[in-house]
Amino acid sequence: QVQLVESGGGLVQAGGSLRLSCAASGSIFSMNAMGWYRQAPGNQRELVATLTRFGSTNYADSVKGRFTISRDNAKNTVYLQMNSLKSEDTAVYYCNAIFKARDYWGQGTQVTVSS
Repeated sequence: QVQLVESGGGLVQAGGSLRLSCAASGSIFSMNAMGWYRQAPGNQRELVATLTRFGSTNYADSVKGRFTISRDNAKNTVYLQMNSLKSEDTAVYYCNAIFKARDYWGQGTQVTVSS
């Protein structure tokens, strides 16, 4: 069983930055992959960024060059650094982990970007 707890969301002006954190209950090094997804009202949940256990990253085209996913194995924490935020980045952001072929999700953290 994996538990994920997100933090770091909030209200920010367009052009600003936020860093989201996802603390995992187990060793993130053992996870096949971890990532961030988001869901805006009326929209489906979409991929933002993923990071495999081997260090490979993948980003949605809409966030490339602005967002960076990283991890701290010692703290069992994955981060999402979000810069140059836009109003369209407003959503609930969810942390995801894939462990032994199962998906685990956090409860989500709200990010609101005001224009």
